[in-house]
Amino acid sequence: MTGEFGLVEPEATEAPGDEWPELDVSDTEADRIARERDREFDQFRKRIRDADQFKVEDSVFDDATFAAIYKLVQDGYVAAVGGPLSTGKEANVYEALSGDRARDVLAEEDVSRSIRTSAEMDGGARHRARDGTDAAAAGEAAAEPELPVAMKIYRISASNFQDMREYLVGDPRFEDLGDKQGIVLAWTRKEFANLERARAAGVRVPTPIAVERNVLVMEFVGVEGERGRRLDEVHVENPETAYEVVREYVRRLYDAGLVHGDLSEYNLLVQDGELVVIDVGQAVTIHHPNAEEFLDRDCENVASFFARQGVDVDGDRLATWVRENADPRA
Repeated sequence: MTGEFGLVEPEATEAPGDEWPELDVSDTEADRIARERDREFDQFRKRIRDADQFKVEDSVFDDATFAAIYKLVQDGYVAAVGGPLSTGKEANVYEALSGDRARDVLAEEDVSRSIRTSAEMDGGARHRARDGTDAAAAGEAAAEPELPVAMKIYRISASNFQDMREYLVGDPRFEDLGDKQGIVLAWTRKEFANLERARAAGVRVPTPIAVERNVLVMEFVGVEGERGRRLDEVHVENPETAYEVVREYVRRLYDAGLVHGDLSEYNLLVQDGELVVIDVGQAVTIHHPNAEEFLDRDCENVASFFARQGVDVDGDRLATWVRENADPRA
């Protein structure tokens, strides 16, 4: 991997913001759709469920999730759903094609290199028009190219969040949610909010586009249907520069009142000369009782990786530098 890693510019923002930003998990239009299950929604649901790439995804695609995707289609954020990009214990990430409103959100991003068509998304389950017809199949040409987006779907029925307990305990927003569904919906909205906050702080993350129940739509970081390569998957020819970028991103997050909480070479993608921070759902505010412990752990993980690349760094020095050069409570 050659070349310099660029830093994005922070936006003008206020201090860290609310101590615990509100997470609204009340019923949405998608919940009404799932309850009423009209003819058009049933057709949409059947079309996706019958697609080859989703036949073994019952733990992800329950009726409420189908309704959330359907609402994202209706609202113009998603035009087509493709196959999985990655699978995990709590969530799967799928490729999708952007709708008009998603393209508007991405208009300021340089994503033209990733343009794909629905035909290139093998077996993609497509639904565009409100009346249930497929505009592309009817021969209607899109006015603008469709850009790929990533659609992250958190499981509700199969999630146990055991691995996330350390991030939940101490966050008052999760204490009174009670059931598993409420926790999953709040966690999804928390990831969306964390992406917005990180991006405003000048940290390169996937651009957040929309959130509906347990479904998060964001910028696709990759090319031609393949996700960007993780930092651990590439040969870093300029590790000092890469380290300085990651160090600055840790500082900017902390300065904005956030700690990633699980930062390592496995949650950093390399794409077009940029390092992209991903998986920010577990990121906590500095008000979380374990925030400082998480910061130390992030710094240790980052330092350990770059020390193996020959950079003279250790976790304690990195954590000290971050704290000395950030003022999250200002």
